[in-house]
Amino acid sequence: MKNTTFENIFDAYQLVSGAKIKAKNQDEIFELGAYDGNKRGYTLYAFENGMRFEDFSVIISENELMNNYQIEKIKVNVAA
Repeated sequence: MKNTTFENIFDAYQLVSGAKIKAKNQDEIFELGAYDGNKRGYTLYAFENGMRFEDFSVIISENELMNNYQIEKIKVNVAA
């Protein structure tokens, strides 16, 4: 994951389950889980060496994600 490019999160539509997330000031990588409406936040799972660790997770708000985290930049093919 060291060669992975991360970009700022500009829109909530970028927050899809399975996306790789990184804090702006740390090197630790997380995998984004589903949105939990009852807790009003997204579940983040620890991610290392291509594996998601489900024994540790945190709930984080959309606002916190957009202000303090970056998302993995991927190429998207758009059908015309």
